[in-house]
Amino acid sequence: MANQEDKFKKVISHAKEYGYVFQSSEIYDGLSAVYDYAQNGAELKNNIKQYWWKAMVQLHDNIVGIDSAIFMHPTVWKASGHVDAFNDPLIDNKDSKKRYRADVLIEDYCAKLENKIDKEINKAAKRFGDAFNKEEFVTTNARVLGYQEKIDTILSRMGKSLENEDLADVKSLIEELDIVCPVSGSKNWTDVKQFNLMFGTKLGASADSAMDLYLRPETAQGIFVNFLNVQKTGRMKIPFGIAQIGKAFRNEIVARQFIFRQREFEQMEMQFFVRPGTQKEWYEAWKQNRIKWHLSLGMGEDNYRFHDHDKLAHYADAAADIEFKFPFGFKELEGIHSRTDFDLSSHEKHSGKKLQYFDHEINESYVPYVVETSIGLDRMFLAVFSNSLVEEELENGSTRTVLKLPAVLAPTKAAILPLVKKDGLPDVAKEIIEDLKWDFKVIYDEKDAVGRRYRRQDANGTPFCITVDHQTLEDKTVTIRHRDTMEQKRVAIADLKSIINAEVSMKEWLKKI
Repeated sequence: MANQEDKFKKVISHAKEYGYVFQSSEIYDGLSAVYDYAQNGAELKNNIKQYWWKAMVQLHDNIVGIDSAIFMHPTVWKASGHVDAFNDPLIDNKDSKKRYRADVLIEDYCAKLENKIDKEINKAAKRFGDAFNKEEFVTTNARVLGYQEKIDTILSRMGKSLENEDLADVKSLIEELDIVCPVSGSKNWTDVKQFNLMFGTKLGASADSAMDLYLRPETAQGIFVNFLNVQKTGRMKIPFGIAQIGKAFRNEIVARQFIFRQREFEQMEMQFFVRPGTQKEWYEAWKQNRIKWHLSLGMGEDNYRFHDHDKLAHYADAAADIEFKFPFGFKELEGIHSRTDFDLSSHEKHSGKKLQYFDHEINESYVPYVVETSIGLDRMFLAVFSNSLVEEELENGSTRTVLKLPAVLAPTKAAILPLVKKDGLPDVAKEIIEDLKWDFKVIYDEKDAVGRRYRRQDANGTPFCITVDHQTLEDKTVTIRHRDTMEQKRVAIADLKSIINAEVSMKEWLKKI
């Protein structure tokens, strides 16, 4: 655990030091679980959005994008079930006076058991060397099977209790597992209670006539209430999808783990409308489609896994998470849900307006079923950032910190460095920037020795460093250095654009899907 915690602390401090993420209102001591994306963070975030949008909207002729408002009519949230059922089970420790999410305490307990499984695997891998068969070990080792069985039993019981709203059993489970408060170390717990996560606000000039509103806790409802508008104006035929990227707000009591769980966050969602009865096939198809998108970024297949839900939301007939191995263990990155016709039927009932589709193929009107893919943009940012940060030991015994961001997402694609600040080298460097900046985000860097500038760009995640030296003046060639391999090559200035483009263009990366 200590190693994971150290790694996570490094991620957080690197994000600040290199202009990726700042604490919000930091000069006023910040606001808990609210963060600002800094100059590099904003670029990385925009690149992730674009990578998702291109794959989801631009490359599918039957998916369109919208941008719905954060404020919505309050009845929307009644219809969606959020007013009555958007709750977290909370428990207080009487000694520390700290409040926790009961389900998170139990999940953290299971994460410790998962760490024990990892330790057994690592021990065995060392012992057996090349002959080690992980698959066989995991399915036959008594200790590993024991831990896994315990995890499954705990999570299954918790899922059932939460589904049946048996909060007393959730408390019993915490007591039976001897879970202690991380702050006080005591087991002196209150009962578990439900807490609604929506932020309330008011609309209107005077207090008497003001209308109670909510900040949206998810972006999906903006898609559902626009279903018919989009279908008719876009002349969309089922199956078709509506995608959206936007802010959502949740009054998380246990907001923690940096940008993983925030009170203000961004979602990238797509609701895919299908004919009832075909939802299972589409659900499977979207699971495969989404995992391929993740794997196209080359962050390692072992870092992803599917987790099928035991506890289904009241509206779903199937649900799975794509979990990613964050520095604090496997956690949800994206959800794929088969939502049936719950949302549209509910809005039809509450609004009194028909939300149906006339299907010419079968000469029938129906309320479509929905398959949803929903990914947290901030979580995706954290997955990319934390997975990319490595410390490498070099052949000469020194170490370098390098942020090996997928080049397609890197905020700055190339840094242009004049070897010295004289002899006209800065002028040539600036000419190169003038040419490249139309296609890529590039920067000029002339401070410090060239080796130190390389290290700085490595830590910043810049895929290429281009050095202008005296030979450049003679033959119009420069040295291009690759961040990951540190390999240097002499190339013509005229070829720079095509060399960079081959490594960073979204087209080249998305073709892998």
